[in-house]
Amino acid sequence: MEINTTPSNQELITRTERGLTITGTRITLYDVMDYVQYPPKFVCGLFNLTETQINAAFAYIHSHREEVEKEYQIVLKEAEDLKKYYREQNRNLIAKIVKMPPPKGREAAWEKLQAQKAKLQTKSEISA
Repeated sequence: MEINTTPSNQELITRTERGLTITGTRITLYDVMDYVQYPPKFVCGLFNLTETQINAAFAYIHSHREEVEKEYQIVLKEAEDLKKYYREQNRNLIAKIVKMPPPKGREAAWEKLQAQKAKLQTKSEISA
């Protein structure tokens, strides 16, 4: 009698503090949600997963679509909120950095950089 030691799709997907995760990795199902329409081999290479892992992830997403989609929307909202928060938190810091003088000994490189920025700004204003 042969014993099947292949893990089931349920065993390959684990709920962690990060959400539904591919067991043994830090990759969540939400990470792969935008790639379910791509070939599994492509997604394996993208996330460095085995075909077994990605097939389990895709199967879980397919069979629990409503639940996973609902959680995915929450993850996207939280990510957008964090992005807004950090953008606001860093606004003053970035403004301060922009006004800083060039580092000593790098004035020539700084001037070249400023000239290149001005050139790009002019191009974008013309095309707009």
